[in-house]
Amino acid sequence: MTQDEVARTIDHALLKPELTADEVLAGCAVAAEAGVATVCCRPVDVPRCVSALAGSSVGVSTVIGFPHGANLTATKVFEAQRAIEQGAAELDMVLQIGELCSGHLAAVLADIAGVVDAAGDVAIVKVILETGFLTDQQKVAACQLAEEAGAEYVKTSTGFGPGVAPLEDVRLMRATVSPDVKIKASGGIRTLGDLLAFVEAGAARIGTSSTAAILAER
Repeated sequence: MTQDEVARTIDHALLKPELTADEVLAGCAVAAEAGVATVCCRPVDVPRCVSALAGSSVGVSTVIGFPHGANLTATKVFEAQRAIEQGAAELDMVLQIGELCSGHLAAVLADIAGVVDAAGDVAIVKVILETGFLTDQQKVAACQLAEEAGAEYVKTSTGFGPGVAPLEDVRLMRATVSPDVKIKASGGIRTLGDLLAFVEAGAARIGTSSTAAILAER
């Protein structure tokens, strides 16, 4: 992969709760210079990032129901609608992890579908499974529910849950969903070697805050 191709796999993460406004703007500058796919920011930062990235090739993504996924579906739908109104083009939503672990699959499906319906044809929806909490059977079920609900991506983790994204999870997710659904890997991906390994395993997008360090290796 060329450096540009590597960059276009990256969602540059600006999600740490303690980030200042100036640090968010600095992150947008890094992302714009690198030419990444999107900046993935906190909901409060969407207008700031949209403004900072205007005129660049970098989109803005944000998180929904982050980081625990335990919000009411109506709350997630409102978050999604507001983010889109403010210019977000991609939504990384956390599914209802506890409901999934309880076996309440219809509730999980309805939760994802609510956000997908709110996004319509305007925004891409990525469903975060938080695989560190799940059995392989639950990972498979979550992938199937996300695809049934119409999500464009399934994503390994928030980066704030247990452990880091295992390659095995990406391989399992890729084997579970159809070619119409893409995979995003995130959580502990900090080197070019990490990124390339996840792409080889089937990830189309990589979530990382280590963008500058990764591209400096290329």
